[in-house]
Amino acid sequence: MKILFISLGCDKNLVDTETMLGYLTQKGYEITDDENEAEAVVVNTCCFIHDAKQESVDVILEMADLRREGHIQALIVTGCLAQRYNDEIQEEIPEVDVIMGTQAIEDIVDALEGVLEGKKKNYLPDIDKPLPKLGKRMVTTGGHYAYLKIAEGCDKHCTYCVIPKVRGTYRSVPMEELLEQARHLVEDIGVRELILVAQETTIYGTDIYGVKKLPELLNKLSEIRGLRWIRVLYCYPEEIDDALIEVIATNDKVCKYLDIPIQHASDKILKRMGRRTTRAELETKINKLRECIPDICLRTTLISGFPGETEEDHEEVMEFVDTMEFDRLGVFTYSKEEDTPAALMDNQIEEEIKEERRGEIMELQQAIAFEKAEKMIGRTVLAMIEGRIADEEAYIARTYMDAPNVDGYLFINTTKDLMTGDFAYVRITGSNEYDLIGELEDEFSE
Repeated sequence: MKILFISLGCDKNLVDTETMLGYLTQKGYEITDDENEAEAVVVNTCCFIHDAKQESVDVILEMADLRREGHIQALIVTGCLAQRYNDEIQEEIPEVDVIMGTQAIEDIVDALEGVLEGKKKNYLPDIDKPLPKLGKRMVTTGGHYAYLKIAEGCDKHCTYCVIPKVRGTYRSVPMEELLEQARHLVEDIGVRELILVAQETTIYGTDIYGVKKLPELLNKLSEIRGLRWIRVLYCYPEEIDDALIEVIATNDKVCKYLDIPIQHASDKILKRMGRRTTRAELETKINKLRECIPDICLRTTLISGFPGETEEDHEEVMEFVDTMEFDRLGVFTYSKEEDTPAALMDNQIEEEIKEERRGEIMELQQAIAFEKAEKMIGRTVLAMIEGRIADEEAYIARTYMDAPNVDGYLFINTTKDLMTGDFAYVRITGSNEYDLIGELEDEFSE
């Protein structure tokens, strides 16, 4: 049987998808990306913000048409939207055969075989259930890089966020399981870059070991032969400590790159958001990171138009962005999510104003990013090859400053034959907005 798997939302969701693909392929099922030849479809959904919910609903409805027309024998919906709105999906879209919650990924084979045998059953276990032992995944990112999800759930309870309601409390994956999976990804699949993800990576291990274990995990991962880069995403600023800074500064395999979602810069709005930092604390932490790790690349995200945000609050964000000069920055407009404290707050902001403020922040950041790209000209950097540009003597690559799918690219002009996943030293010769242009100086091997 051929199965079409559609994965929506974040990279953490993608790890769940790859885990389910692993379970299915080990049972002999074939995976296809062609809906016309698929005999079953699994949609792994997202519901973090309104746009993500709408995309998930649209895809489910599209697949429901195929189910109704008889093109597919089974339609399974899983992930965050399925967890949060299982009753609504069951009532409004009867073509869906099985609904699986966020903590039911190990049940995917039973769910599919149940449908094929005419025994439909939903799988909605407790969102705080113990994590299953990590299994072998089917990597869908090309094999040269992969995500390593080190924890599930979140305990922060920011006032705008639904994640604790659909993913449960924070639960770390035991270190030995992570190391075993990492070795499999590197030694058996050929992964050269591991990207550590969780709802929050910085407190990894506190629930199991009583102390933060991210620095130790990074050091142990770096011992894996064949692994070249380790990248860390989703670091809450208040949890970044001296031990983590030391590892990033001194371990050659750990990319000098941190993703630090700060969301705002006004103390008033940060407090309303349920965040645990002030602007002064943010500035202190960022300055310390840059002092201890001079070449560090900092990425952040902001929310525009949070309830109660005044023009003065917005101007404070603009001033903060202008002063801090983040290397990478993204902005979301506030999404009013039901069952969150922020949705009940007074002074909700009109959508037009949210968009206007988002545009102003992004315009400011664009100027900062373009200037930083220009300043890279003349430098030589290590880059990972992502692939060749068709019909051209040129390749697409990424530097340590660029996480896949969210940051920029480096375009390399060369007549040499390079393979995806290769590393090369590249001299930067130009920039084009967010992207860099360079020439091959030397191939790299380790």
